[in-house]
Amino acid sequence: MGQKFKKTIEDFICQHCGNLVKGTGYTDHCPKCLWSKHVDIYPGDRKSKCNGMMKPIGVEVKANKYIIYYQCIKCGYKHRVKSSPDDDFNEILKLTKN
Repeated sequence: MGQKFKKTIEDFICQHCGNLVKGTGYTDHCPKCLWSKHVDIYPGDRKSKCNGMMKPIGVEVKANKYIIYYQCIKCGYKHRVKSSPDDDFNEILKLTKN
């Protein structure tokens, strides 16, 4: 079956807001605008051929942690991830209105 998570340390420029993001190996979205990119099949593998932008569409609180929900605007793929301590909390709050 293989490993389902691959730690990949990469810095990137957010294609939504232009913010320079310093990767930690667990970074999968921009902490400023929360947008992501559909580049993985399994976290960190960079094997998705879609490369569409992942729009944050909602948020849920579970066990005192924020889970951000995404949908790819190119192919419709849906995904969710835990928020990061570096995430702009005002952007997370905006998602509660969705």
